[in-house]
Amino acid sequence: MSADNDPVCEPTLFSATLTPHRSLSRKGFVVLMAAVGIVSFIAGMAFLIAGAWPVFGFFGLDVLLIYWAFRANYRAAAEYEQVMVTPSELKVRKVSAKGKAREWTLNPLWVRLERETHEEFGVQKLFLAFRDRRLSIGHFLSPDEKDSFSTALAAALSEAGRGPTRTVLT
Repeated sequence: MSADNDPVCEPTLFSATLTPHRSLSRKGFVVLMAAVGIVSFIAGMAFLIAGAWPVFGFFGLDVLLIYWAFRANYRAAAEYEQVMVTPSELKVRKVSAKGKAREWTLNPLWVRLERETHEEFGVQKLFLAFRDRRLSIGHFLSPDEKDSFSTALAAALSEAGRGPTRTVLT
């Protein structure tokens, strides 16, 4: 293989790592759980003093359920997708929240970017269509993020369709 057709030397036309949005930071989570715990403890103490001692335990159970729900949400946030376009390849790598990775390497000339759009809500779904298959990408993005991402990816696919352009230095 000569240096002119080595795919490693190809320029990257587009590269993005897509991650789910989480509005609550770790510090915010600690503050929220402390506030919920304090309110629950105070309300539980009021019921305990009034003689309804079983209610105190249910307030503690509520705090544990809220904690469990947020922890599950944070585990799901570990999911991500990587998309990279070069003149001869489109690589998609999806990593699940459990760490399982799946990869696709496609020819960008044979891939179409399909968008499902709702009049009122914007871009709902994005797909890479190739042969008779469709690969969903960015399902966790907001409609505005999907629109921005699809515009940039479509431009990169169009650029890849023009083929590699290299300046030969003599």
